[in-house]
Amino acid sequence: MSQHKRLLQKILSGSSDANIRFDDLRGLLRNLGFAERVRGSHHIFRKKGVAEKINLQSDGSQAKPYQVRQVRHVILKYELKEDD
Repeated sequence: MSQHKRLLQKILSGSSDANIRFDDLRGLLRNLGFAERVRGSHHIFRKKGVAEKINLQSDGSQAKPYQVRQVRHVILKYELKEDD
């Protein structure tokens, strides 16, 4: 199982939102087809067909738990999969 698939399962399970590495979350979003734009400390992700934009900021090396929940919401709402 690839690293991205394991991370996707971990995010979808909702069991460890405070335990997701920021760089891993960025990599997953890029793997799901999101384009990343960096403006200061803000990493903004957009994808055609997805109305919401995802704005991430790191908390040290970790992703912020509320932002992991937002990513999970978008993945579930649009039924995103790898290589969509």
